[in-house]
Amino acid sequence: MTKEEFIELCHCGETTKVQYKESFTTQTKIAQEMVAFANTHGGVILFGVKDKTGEMLGLTFKQLQDTGLELGNTANEQVKPAIYIETEVVKVDENRFLVCHIAEGRNKPYKTNNGEIWVKQGQDKRRVTENSEILELFQDSGSYYAEDVAIKDSSVKDLEIPLLRDYFQKVYGKAIEDFNQTLESMLCSLGIMSDKGELTRAGVLYFGKHPQQFERAFKIKAVAFVGNSIGGNQYIDSRDIEGTVPWMFREGMAFLKSMLHHRQEGQNFNSVGVLEIPEVVLEELLQNALVHIDLLHPAAVRLLVFENRIEIVNPGKLYGGLKVEDIRLGASKQRNPLMADFAAKTMIFRGLGSGIVRALRENVVIDFINEYDANQFRAIIWRTNDIEKIKQFRSDMYAGDTIQKNGKIIIDTIQKKEDYIQKTIQMSIDAIQKGIQKVLAERNQTLTEIQMSVLLYFAKHPTA
Repeated sequence: MTKEEFIELCHCGETTKVQYKESFTTQTKIAQEMVAFANTHGGVILFGVKDKTGEMLGLTFKQLQDTGLELGNTANEQVKPAIYIETEVVKVDENRFLVCHIAEGRNKPYKTNNGEIWVKQGQDKRRVTENSEILELFQDSGSYYAEDVAIKDSSVKDLEIPLLRDYFQKVYGKAIEDFNQTLESMLCSLGIMSDKGELTRAGVLYFGKHPQQFERAFKIKAVAFVGNSIGGNQYIDSRDIEGTVPWMFREGMAFLKSMLHHRQEGQNFNSVGVLEIPEVVLEELLQNALVHIDLLHPAAVRLLVFENRIEIVNPGKLYGGLKVEDIRLGASKQRNPLMADFAAKTMIFRGLGSGIVRALRENVVIDFINEYDANQFRAIIWRTNDIEKIKQFRSDMYAGDTIQKNGKIIIDTIQKKEDYIQKTIQMSIDAIQKGIQKVLAERNQTLTEIQMSVLLYFAKHPTA
């Protein structure tokens, strides 16, 4: 970390990823901070910086040595499982500070020696006690899959046998009866049924007679609006689409295609024309929404058609620490690997992270928004390629009360940046003034008030 980066962090306040500590307190308290960072998105602890205010006080050489030693012991002995940290010393003028880097962990949930689980919430941390949140941490680390959970009171009688027959014929080229195994044992091997004879959530969602009998929230809510506002009270069509994942995919695609325009691009008069948004874009994004749904927090996939855009909203934020820039490059982590495997064999889903890349290759503008706090991922497909129009549409979308909050956040951030710049300039001017006075004192010289003012003007306006 450079000196400039460190100063900026001190002037921008504590956040989800930045914590200030005037000095090392106790291993117990610092372990709580480490656990919270490791269970969330990682971050840094700046030692030698006053809590809340960000005042840069610095550490003595002994404090630097003792703090580094205590941090290593805390990470190894007070956090379970142990975490790896990195430390570095940053020098600002004559002061030295210790920076402790804690990465987002891969073996969540992390706990203190007392068994406490902490996560970051804004600039503070909070203790996790709810089972659903603990399971979410296990899921995020890949050690728990909600799709494997057996559904109470379900059995083989709740499966659509013709769907299973089609699956076996398509995947294995054989009928169910051609295997020298019982149907139940094969279903257990495929992850469709548990060893207690109950169906798994993934099994019900792909092969169930009535999946919503067990998973009521899992459906598609499709709405085509008049205009461009979700708050409008007029709509062209509205449907609730239920059934298995493959069925919902087909019906969802049919809804989207029925609401979009077809353009004649070189076809003859009697041709259907070309869909205004390439079908592959809709296929890839809708499949992703259905397959990567967060079953710990089940909700409906939403298909929202507006005059200027289509929104496909997946109830589940990006999984496993992925960021939007990662998925744009084809990175992929499976929240529901079993469902992804079924999709690859029963639909046109590839499951290799290539779907987003494939959609982006088309001549379409797509915005991806990972709404972490709302636990949803939104894909916005614009129905025009006119960048200026899209910029205006985006601006209009962020004009309501909700956006005012976002706007305030942006304004606050800009103000902090400007305050930081002004403080940095003033620090530089003060340092220059002290330097000039020191040189003059050594040479036994003085400057008039006007001469000093001229020098400080150039210090403040170097391009002059």
